Amino acid sequence: MRKWMPLLAVCLGTFMLLVDVTIVSVALPSMTDSLDTSFTSLQWVVDVYVLVLAALLMALGSLSDIKGSRRVYLAGLAVFAAASLACGLAGSSEMLIAARAVQGLGASAMFATNTALLAGNYEGRDRGIAFGLWGAVNGAAAAAGPIIGGLLTEHLDWRWIFLVNLPVAAVALFLGVKHLAGPATRPQSRLDLPGTLTFTLGSTLLIYGLIRAGEDGWTATGTLLLFGGTVVALLLFVLVERGRRDPMLDLSLMRSPSFGGLMFGAAVFSAAAFANLVFVSVWAQSVLDYSPVKAGLILTPLSGMSFVAAGLAGRFLSNVPPHIPIGGGLLLIGGGTLLEMTVTGSSGWIALLPGFIVTGIGVGIASPILASAALASAPADRAGMAGGAANTFRQLGFALGIPAVAAIISATVATRLTDSGLFRDADEAAGLVTAGQPSAAIAEVSAGARDAAGNVVEDAYAAGLDQAFLASGVAALLAGVLVLLVVRPSAAAVPAQTADAAPIGEDRAVKAV
Repeated sequence: MRKWMPLLAVCLGTFMLLVDVTIVSVALPSMTDSLDTSFTSLQWVVDVYVLVLAALLMALGSLSDIKGSRRVYLAGLAVFAAASLACGLAGSSEMLIAARAVQGLGASAMFATNTALLAGNYEGRDRGIAFGLWGAVNGAAAAAGPIIGGLLTEHLDWRWIFLVNLPVAAVALFLGVKHLAGPATRPQSRLDLPGTLTFTLGSTLLIYGLIRAGEDGWTATGTLLLFGGTVVALLLFVLVERGRRDPMLDLSLMRSPSFGGLMFGAAVFSAAAFANLVFVSVWAQSVLDYSPVKAGLILTPLSGMSFVAAGLAGRFLSNVPPHIPIGGGLLLIGGGTLLEMTVTGSSGWIALLPGFIVTGIGVGIASPILASAALASAPADRAGMAGGAANTFRQLGFALGIPAVAAIISATVATRLTDSGLFRDADEAAGLVTAGQPSAAIAEVSAGARDAAGNVVEDAYAAGLDQAFLASGVAALLAGVLVLLVVRPSAAAVPAQTADAAPIGEDRAVKAV
């Protein structure tokens, strides 16, 4: 039993950081009321965590090669725990967003070192078992997040979705200090600080630009300035990376159609499958008047099917070229998301069930293979960088997907409310409705028209969700076709012993969740 303590230390940290990606979605309406926050802040509470997590993955993977994976992992755990306490005690949306950013930093340090630690602490058959159990924990975290969030929010308070991390982090720290061995380091390597700064700046400006587009419009001066800043920052990133001896991302990898196609597929995968679920949870609580627990439970068919499909795919698709399950999984995600377009103002959650099932199957088929396929599509000396890039693009896709979906829903709701003629300021009312405060929007309507306004709001949010599902579904279908067409089977072929052969101290890859 003692030999599995390092695995337990890694799995506890991984479970926490992944649960915190989804656990917040169920608590958003309660946070909005408690902190009296705006819709923009509502998005940043989710987005800033994933943004920092994604933006720093490759840089912290490089740092772990220099300073040691064990040291970086334990430091990440400590930062994550301290930030979780700050989140739980936050008295304003600004403090909560800042604490979530720091929490993302800790999560990124943990996530970037997982595979190197497992490879460094286990060999042979034990390493295969460790990676298998770690993968199962990843899947369980995705399924458990909404349920845990609903239970804690409904029976205690939304603050406990963060405070519950403290005892888990304490146990993980104790086990890590006592049992984790550190893989070999590469002290001659250098951290790519300019690349990290320009990449993070470009990602942040792009996400903020999408948020402002949803509030002010795509042609507003502020929106255009943010998108212009994004272009400048990403151009600087390219120039910086081309001139460095040890770049965070070797841009020559992008010249390969296979690698580029996989990165695009990874980003669309998360955006299409998961970004709209944040607003499904808001819809369930604010329009259907579900409790946080029930709102969390309606998301579990997708996670449950993903978990089952991943297990079956690992057993029956092990010899299939990876571009087929990745592309096929994206096609299923696209088809399943389009099936979710049956939501109307009078629908219950059951209208989403067929789409959730199909989408979950697609997620389960594609998810376990994305990072390993990226590793195999790059030269051997860039395998760790390629795996880290795959997970970065995947998390970044989720971060970008949330404001994009929000902009679609908000625009659709605003149009419907304007057409009704019942609301004095349809844009302001649309912001309240999309943020999960429809009662506040309806309260602005004259008393005699409030029943009619309630029906309009229900229809408007359903129409907004349908448009978001349409955009997500089309994006996933296009990405699936692209992967099937441009990812060459020979380039994406994954060696049978990928996990077993991971070189200690070299593997910065974070396998797909």
